[in-house]
Amino acid sequence: MEKIELKIVGLSYSQTQSGAYALVLSERNGTRRLPIIIGGFEAQSIAIELEKMKPSRPLTHDLFKTFTDSFQIKIIEVVIYNLIEGVFYSKLICDKDGEKVEIDARTSDAIAIGIRCGSPVFTYEHILSSAGIQLEDEIAAEHEEETEKSEEVKQINSELSALSNEELESLLKEAISAEDYERASEIRDEIKKRN
Repeated sequence: MEKIELKIVGLSYSQTQSGAYALVLSERNGTRRLPIIIGGFEAQSIAIELEKMKPSRPLTHDLFKTFTDSFQIKIIEVVIYNLIEGVFYSKLICDKDGEKVEIDARTSDAIAIGIRCGSPVFTYEHILSSAGIQLEDEIAAEHEEETEKSEEVKQINSELSALSNEELESLLKEAISAEDYERASEIRDEIKKRN
């Protein structure tokens, strides 16, 4: 099964559970989001690390990081591997002297430790497809952007097609001298289309 890399995109108060927070993860090369409800302590720990703040005394996740460093244990990655009845299951993949060890952990703890160790977070397609969401605003924005680009290209093409060859050659020279290579390529394409 191929793993999908995730990145942290947000941390906010949970709209559904009082005193809880929503940790929002996103596909690194995609648009789906994976919201995970976590406790206040874990949210604070993640926020402190994301903001690069240093507490006066080490938090539990800082202690765990110090422990792994002291005993030369490397946290390779965090894997969110299952979702059962709304509960995410995660593990830390560790390396000690070339031997891989998997440690079961709550997702919030695994991520809090993983970000301290600079470890990537992964999940699987079946989890993203069942619990992931794609924000409607993003879909609409992507579609709108594509439509705007298409309209701009049509408008540029119609403007250029109305000009004579001599006018196009003159515009091409101006665009090149102004180092507007994108415009120059559009003009060049119109000239080629005519020849």
